Amino acid sequence: MSKLNDTSQISEKLNESFSFKENKSYLKISFERIAFIFFVFFILAIIFSSKVILLTSKKNPEIQKILKKENFRSSILDNEGNILAKSVPIINLGINPNLVINKEKLLISLKLIFPNKSFNKEMYGKKFFYIKKKISPKKLEQVLLLGDKSFIQEDSIARVYPNGNLFSHVIGQIDNDNNGISGIEKAFDYELTTSKKPLKLTLDKDIQYLIKQELLKSKEIFNNVGSAAILMDINNGNILSIVSLPDFDLNKRERIDDVKYINRATKGIYEFGSVFKTFTLAAGLQYNVVEPNTEFKDLKKRISCAGNFISEYDDKIPSDLTAEEILIRSGNIGSVRIAEKVGIDNFNEFLQTIGIISSIDFDIQELGTTQLGRWGKCKLATVAFGHGIATTLLQLTKAYSIISNGGYQISPTLINKDNLIRKRVLNKNLSKKINLILRKIVSTKEGTAGFADVRGYEIGGKTGTADQPSEGGYSKKKVNTFASVFPTSDPKFVLAVMLDEPKANKEFVYHYRDDRYPYKGNWRNTAGWTTVWVTGQIMDKIGPILATKY
Repeated sequence: MSKLNDTSQISEKLNESFSFKENKSYLKISFERIAFIFFVFFILAIIFSSKVILLTSKKNPEIQKILKKENFRSSILDNEGNILAKSVPIINLGINPNLVINKEKLLISLKLIFPNKSFNKEMYGKKFFYIKKKISPKKLEQVLLLGDKSFIQEDSIARVYPNGNLFSHVIGQIDNDNNGISGIEKAFDYELTTSKKPLKLTLDKDIQYLIKQELLKSKEIFNNVGSAAILMDINNGNILSIVSLPDFDLNKRERIDDVKYINRATKGIYEFGSVFKTFTLAAGLQYNVVEPNTEFKDLKKRISCAGNFISEYDDKIPSDLTAEEILIRSGNIGSVRIAEKVGIDNFNEFLQTIGIISSIDFDIQELGTTQLGRWGKCKLATVAFGHGIATTLLQLTKAYSIISNGGYQISPTLINKDNLIRKRVLNKNLSKKINLILRKIVSTKEGTAGFADVRGYEIGGKTGTADQPSEGGYSKKKVNTFASVFPTSDPKFVLAVMLDEPKANKEFVYHYRDDRYPYKGNWRNTAGWTTVWVTGQIMDKIGPILATKY
């Protein structure tokens, strides 16, 4: 009995020592803490998810660029579907020198495969380096057959430009992070990186090539430092060709800082000279202060304004001329007299209307801005014949289109616009009067553009020769321009050609188009002997294409 009691007492003591008293207060605090933490994470998850949904629902280019995870860019095509830019899969081949067993032996083997390269410095000084980016399948196979485990293949996507230099200023470049940094690649970066649909341009590869070739030939003849040309549909603003030289190879992905590579067609600012005389006469017709047959008597050979002299470029120009003859013979003094009839306010308004001194909306961002200064009596006089005002070849092309297409507003474009609404901004009959005069500048002996009279195309146009501004005045360096319209009886195209700093070539043999004897050499560095000649050669090549395709 005593033992039983002792056992019972021991059992009670054990139970007492291992007893667990529930701490309700502690459990309550732990549960509340867990619930609070869960609630905080739940709220953060909702906020983050909502933010992502909100951001992805907005078509914000910068946000979309952050969210995208692949280096894909859609192709860029010309108007015939030819590829101008395309993203393709590539392999970059690198090497980890730390994994190389016999470096000297491997260097000898690589030298046999890549004879123009040396990897000694990298092999002994780097932890990783590329042997060849965008390696060809043949070279890759040769390297891998070496059997070295140190080679590392990297799958990537590269942007390739099948035409190299041909569209360099227009297509533009991308950086190493796949972001567009110039041209179409920059302006349409969002569309190219968020859509699988190719971007189709208005450009024509064949015409672009032919115009570029003639501009390259012009450098051989006239030794100009650069050139540019724009061919545009006069009625809808579609640009079929836009060339600027010198250009560069997009496939090399080089940093272009040299100013000589500026886009002379859209970014370069120039005083274009006498091509502005067309605007002066057109403004006179618009405001009904002159007609083509309005007579100007006793025109002086030289006038002065604020101590500066304005002279005729040719003393043989008659003193009595009609408004039409002033433009055909490219008279400076007569153009000043017409501008005086128009007046500053009207002339300013007219240049705004045709897009010379108003901002231009275009598909690439490399654009120049017209420089005019303050209007005054002397400014009116100089602008009348194209001096004291500098603009772009793109704006010049637009202005000639509006003047010649019936007075309808157009916007130059590289992307075909559907449902184009035409709005007339100039008098109905102005274009008919101007186009007849432009044709005479090319087709008559009094005109300055006979070399552009290509049979069958009814080309009309106006020449422009201007001295380039320099510090304190003007230099002897020239800008020669020819703005042409064709066919003048039913205008469809404008072709503007500019040569930057051409030189007279006394050894070059000119051949007249009416089968007259050839003329060797020229001492006068004017547009009639340079850009007009180039334009005629261009028309010989592209005329048949335009006649059949457009």
